[in-house]
Amino acid sequence: MKRHIAAAAALASLAFLAAPAATAADNPYQRGPAPTVASIEAARGSYAVSQTSVSSLAVTGFGGGTIYYPTSTSDGTFGAVAISPGFTAYESSISWLGPRLASQGFVVFTIDTLTTLDQPDSRGRQLLAALDYLTQRSAVRGRVDASRLGVMGHSMGGGGTLEAAKSRPSLKAAIPLTGWNTDKTWPEISTPTLVVGADGDTIAPVATHSEPFYESLPASLDKAYLELNGATHFTPNSSDTTIAKYSISWLKRFIDDDTRYDQFLCPLPRPSLTIEEYRGTCPLGS
Repeated sequence: MKRHIAAAAALASLAFLAAPAATAADNPYQRGPAPTVASIEAARGSYAVSQTSVSSLAVTGFGGGTIYYPTSTSDGTFGAVAISPGFTAYESSISWLGPRLASQGFVVFTIDTLTTLDQPDSRGRQLLAALDYLTQRSAVRGRVDASRLGVMGHSMGGGGTLEAAKSRPSLKAAIPLTGWNTDKTWPEISTPTLVVGADGDTIAPVATHSEPFYESLPASLDKAYLELNGATHFTPNSSDTTIAKYSISWLKRFIDDDTRYDQFLCPLPRPSLTIEEYRGTCPLGS
């Protein structure tokens, strides 16, 4: 009798120990270890990263670029994000985001535009063309989950990010970085959107760009407004921990549906040495 009781207790203990693993497996898109402040602020995440160049001669609808992707294939497919530079700028101006985001478990496509003078509406179409190439024709298409895609961009590329989200509602996340666009209202967008502005931006001042962009998004939408403190229009052109931290959290939460990252978005981050202001909708939809 005692042996039966002991055996039952042992089985119960094993079942208890197995429970957390079963819970973790509930989200098939979850990638990487449990996040910490240190892990999302780090220059690199847990994945080793490879990259491949895409010639402008090999594509249509955009200007080529560089694909960064997790080297490992053991975790299956990954969500993906395309990133556009701004007016007069090249891919190199946003290239730091490639390995930084990819090392956290995304396929990242930093692109060149057809010309450096392309306007936001054109950049939006080019972001979508880049995602279509990435998922349908690229050498790493087998690593990408085509149902989980996002867009980012700087300046006019940020304006293009809003254009892309407006025209393709299936996108899971959008992040305009000090975005510029003559269109100030975006009530049509249904993609979770993180608007990033800079308090010292004189090219796309937050009062006439990022703030009205954010305020015009539907009240029912998962959305946030991050205004960088002590920053300029060109802050997104070089490695920035605050931009990376909240971009990673946003992409993880909405491309990967990974609620482990809710902790960095809600409750809303408070003003700090790097954050002038943060607004957002909480709680996040689950």
